[in-house]
Amino acid sequence: VQLVESGGGLVQAGGSLRLSCAASGSAFRGNAMGWYRQAPGKQRELVAAIVPGGGTTNYADSVKGRFTISRDNSKNTMYLQMNSLKPEDTAVYYCNVFPASWADSWGQGTQVTVSS
Repeated sequence: VQLVESGGGLVQAGGSLRLSCAASGSAFRGNAMGWYRQAPGKQRELVAAIVPGGGTTNYADSVKGRFTISRDNSKNTMYLQMNSLKPEDTAVYYCNVFPASWADSWGQGTQVTVSS
């Protein structure tokens, strides 16, 4: 599965962004997927995950109640709606299969910068 992230940008604290992950190949529909992020000097971490059918989601405690993961299998696309953004959400955001140990490679990601 090839993945391309988009939708990042610079936003003030309290603002919102919607990230998109466009996938190529039919394998997308059968895979659990996740959004991950990596801040400078820190390890990549899981932000949210979603099962193949989209019915079950999981979130890191730090984003619960603020972020929403979703997917549209008919469009081979996954989304991350991010609300009430905080400076500590600043990171490069990546999408990939879940769990990350199953990932073959990583894309460029999309930069999210939240100013205080």
